[in-house]
Amino acid sequence: MLNTAVKAARRAGNIINQASKNLDLLHVSKKSHSDFVSEVDGAAEDAIIKILLDAYPNHSILAEESGARGDLSQSEYQWIIDPLDGTTNFLHGFPQYAVSIALTHKGILNQAVIYNPTNNELFVASRGHGAYLNNHRLRVSKRTRLADCLLGTGFPFREFSHLDAYLAMFKDLIPRTVGIRRPGSAALDLAYVAAGRYDGFWEIGLSPWDIAAGCLLITEAGGLVGDLQGNDTQIQSGQIVAGNPKVFAQLLQVIAPHLTDELIEAQKPAAT
Repeated sequence: MLNTAVKAARRAGNIINQASKNLDLLHVSKKSHSDFVSEVDGAAEDAIIKILLDAYPNHSILAEESGARGDLSQSEYQWIIDPLDGTTNFLHGFPQYAVSIALTHKGILNQAVIYNPTNNELFVASRGHGAYLNNHRLRVSKRTRLADCLLGTGFPFREFSHLDAYLAMFKDLIPRTVGIRRPGSAALDLAYVAAGRYDGFWEIGLSPWDIAAGCLLITEAGGLVGDLQGNDTQIQSGQIVAGNPKVFAQLLQVIAPHLTDELIEAQKPAAT
């Protein structure tokens, strides 16, 4: 299954790379404030889904552009797809974007691929078998003090009801670290945590396709991932903290005083 996901990610990457040569010719529409979609997103997603369903026609799909397809109650497997994470970067020629594909089995993350087509970096993970970058084993960083750490984050860009709480976290973390970066692709940010390039990461307001693959990469590289309180609701809630075990705990401590009732409520699993 991982090989099929890699094949799909590379096919989407080829589509993205070809389109990047003629950005001024692309048709672009606006989904919401600061949230864009281009014909490339759709073409890449269609290519991914075709490869996956040709190989596994009974699997269900959750994709950013086309939504859900297939009956999850009839299939133990679901592919979670972001064909182009970092569309705004892509449209501006800023080379920080990726294809993200994850597979769940009975609701548990099982396979992950994040592919950066601009530099041919392929991050992969299989549950219980580790995480890799271009065939080299990945490990999260070994830094133990937040004061020595480089963090990644993402600014709220679609919905701003938690902006004040986020900015309070940001303000509190700036003087406690060596730096904070915001390149604009959550999938790649999480892959960088798995690779030890970042020591930790946090963000508010993401979607399952933004983070599913990255979550498995991090845990398979020896890191921890959770919501803003450290619980396992990050994929459902879109509120995420990640890092090596030491940094993960310290991030949660700094974030905790800034959690509003609304943020805490947003992390609770939906009633069934």
